[in-house]
Amino acid sequence: MIHVSSLLRVADNSGVRTVKCIKILGGSFVKTASIGGLIVVSIQSLKPKYSNLTKLKKGDICYGVIARTKKKIICKDGSVFKFNSNVLFLLDKTKKAIGTRLTGVVVESLRRRKIMKTISISAQFF
Repeated sequence: MIHVSSLLRVADNSGVRTVKCIKILGGSFVKTASIGGLIVVSIQSLKPKYSNLTKLKKGDICYGVIARTKKKIICKDGSVFKFNSNVLFLLDKTKKAIGTRLTGVVVESLRRRKIMKTISISAQFF
């Protein structure tokens, strides 16, 4: 469960280390986001070796798709899975992935959310 002002890690090679959630997209009554949710984020810190190479800067605004959360997820078949941290992938204004490689596990349920271009560059599925 991601709320406004939650800090999240970034799991792609865009050069960004952490971001802060500004807005949860999906309607005026939506208070939290879960796996596959689209949010607006502000960049908080960059990775040191990418600070000169990336086009992004601290304070820039972009979109993100939540890939993993600490909250337990219960599937329809009864299986339960949980991850160690809150992680997302960065998207630009046209909703295309900023990074060219996604690290870590991507949940299979993201395939149903019309984010196939982002998911196709990932290495592992769960």
